[in-house]
Amino acid sequence: MMFTNHPELLNIFNHANQRQGRQQTALANTVYAAAAHIDNLGSIIPVVKQIGEKHRALGILPEHYPTVGQNLLAAIKDVLGDAATDEIIIAWAEAYGVIADAFIGIEKEMYREAKEQPGGWEGFRNFVVAKKMEESNVITSFYLKPEDGKEIASYTAGQYLTLKVQPEGEEYTHIRHYSLSDASGKDYYRISVKRENLGVVSSFLHDEFKEGDILRASAPAGDFYLEQKSTPAVLISGGVGLTPMLSMLHTIVEQEPEREVFLIHGALNSNFHALKDEVATLVAKHDKAHSFVAYSEPTEQDKADMNFDKEGFIEADWLKSIVADNQANFYFCGPVPFMKLVYRSLKDWGVPAENIHFEFFGPAGELEDEAVTA
Repeated sequence: MMFTNHPELLNIFNHANQRQGRQQTALANTVYAAAAHIDNLGSIIPVVKQIGEKHRALGILPEHYPTVGQNLLAAIKDVLGDAATDEIIIAWAEAYGVIADAFIGIEKEMYREAKEQPGGWEGFRNFVVAKKMEESNVITSFYLKPEDGKEIASYTAGQYLTLKVQPEGEEYTHIRHYSLSDASGKDYYRISVKRENLGVVSSFLHDEFKEGDILRASAPAGDFYLEQKSTPAVLISGGVGLTPMLSMLHTIVEQEPEREVFLIHGALNSNFHALKDEVATLVAKHDKAHSFVAYSEPTEQDKADMNFDKEGFIEADWLKSIVADNQANFYFCGPVPFMKLVYRSLKDWGVPAENIHFEFFGPAGELEDEAVTA
């Protein structure tokens, strides 16, 4: 309904998530949760901040909220029919106003911080593709340097960069978040992008962008990040979920020489295992760093070379054989089925909830639902 009335918003929202129903579900869950806590919105501030990070990266502005509200109320009335009395619609309008104000207030501060930090900027900034490197059959890294040659903002390992592109033949711009895959403090940003089946943006980046081309990006964002603690860090990844974990590994090796760290990665086989040599180099530099690999479908060459530690998937018993302490801090990212398996394994093992950290690629949803009811 909103996109029919305001097609210009298709320049902001992820079309793929719309087609799959993921964005609609995420919005509905957020509005419902906020309404359920309308008398104590402070209790959902962490969720507001998580969504606010993405809104700031996308360029969602205060003037967008009335548009969403108008169409939300129209949709409620459309679905409920005669049950949507004037009293109900007025109440929801008032509730949405309170919710929108909470988001706008938090996002205003996020915009200010992104702009005023050293090397920060407002909106989208031009970056030159300084280097493009194929990392596996499906993952390619892009090294991005600012076109203006000025300083770039720092970030915390685990955060993402947001790109805005308009592939040839596309009516609207497309915006995507990509995890940064190196440590902060360099004169470039690096993202490592997986070519997705039918992925408009990932295919465009892989096929069309070459060294010297310009990409537009907003300042780094994200509420999934490495916390500096004395406890061991266990980084668990599946497929391209390796990217934020690699940023964390880089950061620990460079900045926390006394911290123990485990990188446990699952891939189909060596053909799909990106940045393996880089991980090995990092582990060799850090006395307390350990790396383990599981291949679900190793090739015959993989078996001959014995270049992996486990055949099959990452599962609870194997995790326990690697990491002795369930009081460590666990970070994980990958496909949703992989994340559900890891999450359940950690919960069953008795890992404290505050020590479990994860990142969804795309709108959050299923794993959080499980987390709430567990």
